[in-house]
Amino acid sequence: METASLAIMFTLTLLGFWAATWVLSASQSESVIHLFLHPLVVGPFLVTIFLILLRIDYQQYRLANEPFFFLLDTAIVALAVPLYQQFYNFRIAVKPLLITLIFSAFFASISAAGCALMFGVDISSIASLAPKSVTTPIALRIAEKIGGDLSMTAGIVVLTGIIGAIFGPVLFNRLGIKDDRIKGFILGICAHGIGAAKALEISRKCGAFAILGLSATGILTALILPYIVLFAVK
Repeated sequence: METASLAIMFTLTLLGFWAATWVLSASQSESVIHLFLHPLVVGPFLVTIFLILLRIDYQQYRLANEPFFFLLDTAIVALAVPLYQQFYNFRIAVKPLLITLIFSAFFASISAAGCALMFGVDISSIASLAPKSVTTPIALRIAEKIGGDLSMTAGIVVLTGIIGAIFGPVLFNRLGIKDDRIKGFILGICAHGIGAAKALEISRKCGAFAILGLSATGILTALILPYIVLFAVK
């Protein structure tokens, strides 16, 4: 593929993100529509339109945007900084955090795989859907190892994160949850990286607990998910 074509597709991603952030900032923050104007909703929508209009193959587009996947992996390592800063707060709540983590990570994987299996979905699709609650870099590695479709996994992971980031804070308000530790940990487990970004908007403590949730969920899911998929095959 020509270097110029790769550069154009790479630039398309940047322009899509810039346009999406502009749309978000131009909207009224009090409106209901504002909740659905997250850059990870608007950006992919705009890019998809251009890919269809320009008849660009997704695999070519993915190849052109490989640098972003490298940055995703790097960002996961950088999450160690806020984790270290809140280490004391983690220690004093280790038991309830551990119980919540084990139940939530197991349920997230088993619910996705179980529902897909119940509807007669093929094993490749089950493997693609199962890592839905794991942050994108880890989810892609898991899906690759268990035979999933990477493009499907990326899509469902982003969708899961967006839903969690949009409706999580609304649910917290309805349930009267005010503890930033609880908010962050739930957002991290259920909405991974996107939820963590939302948690950081709430407070540093909330963001740190979200990062703990997404990191621990990623590790635990990587350990148990292959066995769940193996059981589903049988």
